[in-house]
Amino acid sequence: MRLTNVTHLRLPFGRLMGYDVTVNDTGVTQPISFDQRRHVGAGDRAGSWMALSFKLPEPVPRDDLAAAWLAVIERHGTLRTAFTEGPGGVPELHEIEVGPGTWTEHPIAPGQAVNDALREVLDATCTPYSRPSHRLCVLETATGPTVVVACDHSHVDMWSMLVILRDFRRALNRIHDGRPPTLRPVPAFDEHTRALRERPVAPGEVRERWAQILAASGDVMPRFPLSLGDVDVHPERVEVRDVFGVDDAAAFSAQARVDGVSTLSLTVAAMTAVTREMAGQPLRAVFPVHSRYEPTWNDSVGWFITNSVIESSDPAPEAAAAAVREAVHLGSWPLEDILAPWGGMPEGPGMFAISWLDLRRLPVRVDAAALEAQYVGAAIRTDGVMLWFIFDVDGLHLRCRYPDTPEARENVGGWLDQLIDRMRGVAHASVTSRLRVGDAEYRIERAHRGDVPDIVALLSDDEIGRSREVAECAPYEAAYDRVAHDEAHYLAVVRDAAGRMAGTMQLTVIPGLCRGGATRLQIEGLRVAAPYRSQGLGTAMLDWAHAHGRLHGATLAQVTTDETRERARDFYARLGYTTNQVGLKRAL
Repeated sequence: MRLTNVTHLRLPFGRLMGYDVTVNDTGVTQPISFDQRRHVGAGDRAGSWMALSFKLPEPVPRDDLAAAWLAVIERHGTLRTAFTEGPGGVPELHEIEVGPGTWTEHPIAPGQAVNDALREVLDATCTPYSRPSHRLCVLETATGPTVVVACDHSHVDMWSMLVILRDFRRALNRIHDGRPPTLRPVPAFDEHTRALRERPVAPGEVRERWAQILAASGDVMPRFPLSLGDVDVHPERVEVRDVFGVDDAAAFSAQARVDGVSTLSLTVAAMTAVTREMAGQPLRAVFPVHSRYEPTWNDSVGWFITNSVIESSDPAPEAAAAAVREAVHLGSWPLEDILAPWGGMPEGPGMFAISWLDLRRLPVRVDAAALEAQYVGAAIRTDGVMLWFIFDVDGLHLRCRYPDTPEARENVGGWLDQLIDRMRGVAHASVTSRLRVGDAEYRIERAHRGDVPDIVALLSDDEIGRSREVAECAPYEAAYDRVAHDEAHYLAVVRDAAGRMAGTMQLTVIPGLCRGGATRLQIEGLRVAAPYRSQGLGTAMLDWAHAHGRLHGATLAQVTTDETRERARDFYARLGYTTNQVGLKRAL
């Protein structure tokens, strides 16, 4: 899922509509969590919201969109609460009744970007003290609506935004099927706040460890280890980067499994190494951890995040894993009690926070790719550094926010460059890139354009290939360009320890509707160079191909070979391939 902010958000042009629900006067008082009080206590302001945008595949009547949104609000209690400023400026939280409303068009001025118009709406309607502090917006186009749901952060976290998207789609599907959009109620966030208050206070060793880490940062929450320049707040600079695609993400994850750690821990190891090299100190950061301690809260919406701190001084994966475990432990206790000696969270200029969300492991599932879903952050002024990672089926993505000063551009940008280079190096050197055959070790990787002549030589090096392949290289290079630009294809080359090409094959992942919507792995052009044949390399390549297919969701592998290739047919048969179906081909 793309991780962006409102400035970088990709939106179609259309009519920008917003849904104004009706709200009654404030009602019963609700408990406020420590993080809500800190957030809302900073005052009413623009840019404190988060949003999710997604595209529906076909036009949907506005009344249906409104009914689905009201069903989501009815399901989640936190969307039916609002903050007010109590005596002495202390925030109070009250229940509100939310009812049907009306649609309002938000004009987009001549020359104004859609993003800017949307930002103005959300900055005005999704503030801590708004009633309600959430907004449903729709960009209407001829091909279908792009929906943007935004909420002030006091009521949601990133997990919650996925829940809202899923529930909104469910309500729309019920309307489409002629049923009421009503959704089953789930526990409200105020119940979670009450439950947290009943948890035991932190033991002495936890308090002491917090104190040690804060002391190392000057008795404030950890700061970015390099200079950000002027300590005042500045307009933010936002960098959005794709760290890994599907292949490198799978390789990085496989290396983490071999090292006996999580992908998060292996990432922390890389951050630790870069921080040591560039700043000469351990990695220290604010480390948000989720507070959904029980499955009870998995389908609820709220700010189920509390802050911890992490200190990692050793870049070894197992040491980084220990640092992550400690951070989770330090964040498992009521923060209000832990931070009482500092009068609350002691924030200072340059605060450094790292957020991690692995969508592959969440119990909430949405088809983000089909919906073109994007996480959207607000645009703000800042004096700190915030780093978000999102791991999903498409790879690993990050967004980083920091003050837009010359020093921060150089230091944060350079830190990010080195971090991404190191992580990609781990992926490229991963065990998934190595094949061991007897005493020999080979490396498998995506082919580069310069490999095309050697690949063609391998394809030509048999009795059929000699007559079928051609001498001219241009058509092969044109074909390579088409293959390389489609991630469904993996044109692989295998190299020996000296870098010589030992084999090649082309793998294609083919989704389809047959066999219950099964995805297939097509294996084509598997060749082993003459000096490496009959040593087990072909078998190792096929094993790797099967693993590649499984990582990409394939449940069936298929391969074609010429009827005259008896040795090839025997080879595939030994590895479990059957010929109970007939493949037919014809020239076009």
